[in-house]
Amino acid sequence: MRRMVQHRGSFGIKRIYDPPADDDGCRVLVDRLWPRGMPKENAAIDLWLKDVAPSPGLRKDFNHRPERFAEFSERYQVELDSNQAVGTLLELAGRHARVTLLYAARNTEANHARVLLDYLRGRPAG
Repeated sequence: MRRMVQHRGSFGIKRIYDPPADDDGCRVLVDRLWPRGMPKENAAIDLWLKDVAPSPGLRKDFNHRPERFAEFSERYQVELDSNQAVGTLLELAGRHARVTLLYAARNTEANHARVLLDYLRGRPAG
């Protein structure tokens, strides 16, 4: 059974390569690896929360293949159910009106940040 997650602030997502905006609020990088070609001084992040990203094994199994996204989504949500880093995101949402989850994947629909966003909003992802 899916755990419903409650929060006060709102969550959004965007690619880390997109320019920062005033309405991003607290900007959190949710990738396990630092994004290619992104100098740290240009990232404009408030927090790099590596531990909320999919496990290395799950990330490698998915390998950004859209046909594997449904299975990946289910497996990632199971990981999130026991991931303590989710609590960090919820705490941030309690302190900020907006928390923007930043990711590097090219596919803007089939990626872990989308699954994480849906999870945090209390809906099934995928």
